[in-house]
Formats: sequence, C-alpha cells, structure tokens
Amino acid sequence: MATINQNEIASLGASLHEINPKLLKSEKDGTTRLWYQGEEPYFDIFLDIKNQQIVWFQVALRGKNLCWSQEKEKIETGRTNELKAEDISYYPASKLITPDTTPDQNFIVIVRSILETRGDFPLFKQIIQIFDKMSR
Repeated sequence: MATINQNEIASLGASLHEINPKLLKSEKDGTTRLWYQGEEPYFDIFLDIKNQQIVWFQVALRGKNLCWSQEKEKIETGRTNELKAEDISYYPASKLITPDTTPDQNFIVIVRSILETRGDFPLFKQIIQIFDKMSR
C-alpha cells in the first residue's frame, strides 16, 4: 500500500462511524462485536469486546487487512480479495484474506495514524495501546 498523506489519514479517521450493533451477532460467552465503517468502500474496523477489553480486532482498508487477537498476542497483516473484480460471481460480503509472510509495517503505521486522529475514542485508544505493547 502506498503512503497516505496526512489529509487522507484525517479524512479516513473522521469518516469512521459505528454500525448498529443489533445488526451483528453477539457471542454467548459475553463477547460483543462492534463494527465501525468508513465512508471509503472496504474500510471497516471490527472489534470483539469482553469485560470492557478488546480481545480481537480487524481493520480492512484498500485491499489490506490487519488483525490482532488476545489469544495470539501478535499483529498480522494480509491482503484481501475485495478489490479483485475479475470474478463476476464475487459477493462483496465474503472476504478472503491471504496473510503476509511478515507484518506490513507501513500498513500498521497507516492504521495507527488513522486511529490516532480519533484519540477521543476509548476503544481506538485501546488499539493504540495494543500497538505500543506489540512494538516493545
């Protein structure tokens, strides 16, 4: 993914809005899934929250994917098939992710920069803290 300028980062951050949680299935173990969508197509953030802590999150943007889980304790990146339109039977709600062999540090920085524009939002602050913990 090419570098994104500060204006784009600010615009992407400002565009994030919560999708009605009633549209998502909640887990029986007390985990709640939240979904934030940006105005740009295929810009989504999903979070699983349990006991007011993030236990999993995924960010998709421009054919790239970033994922972290409390279970694995590592950030993984990959590429999605969302931008590949050659298959006319492709259903946009289905997403295949091809993992990167090593995490895409540029994409991690871009995601972090976008979330930092929303520093007033506690869940995004938690994600930034996870990035900080993983970079130690």
